[in-house]
Amino acid sequence: MATANAQTRLSAEIKAEIDKHIAKYPANRKQSAVMPALTLVQNSNGGWLTTELMDAIADYLQMPAIAVYEVASFYSMYELKPVGKYKICVCTNVSCMLCGSDEIVAHLEKRLGIKLGETSADNKFTLKEVECLAACGNAPMFQIGREYYENLTPEKVDQILDDLE
Repeated sequence: MATANAQTRLSAEIKAEIDKHIAKYPANRKQSAVMPALTLVQNSNGGWLTTELMDAIADYLQMPAIAVYEVASFYSMYELKPVGKYKICVCTNVSCMLCGSDEIVAHLEKRLGIKLGETSADNKFTLKEVECLAACGNAPMFQIGREYYENLTPEKVDQILDDLE
């Protein structure tokens, strides 16, 4: 049974969704659902996780809070501070770098007026450097939400951004 902390901080809808993931694992392994739980809670909280929400997940999954923090801080898909409406995850790993990701990053920074790791003043864009997103054959690339954009050029980046605005 989850504690009052989880009961008050997680909505009934979120708990029901987490329960679907918990059901995929042996009864004594409910903490295995930590990643989908973090994703669900992050998505319902404007794209980022608060300490209080991570504590609620820990309570609900009956695991130490530090274990939830470790997962959330290790994986680049989790955000521990607010992000813009559009989070642009730019791959700068080897294949993308060799195919021009540095030029794409420079173009994005100039166009958006922010550096990697920053959010625009209007909270519209967050620019994030990430490791390989597994689209090496079509590098350079970035991800916005669940969409991959590949074979990027500065012109293609401008078109993508214009279509978002």
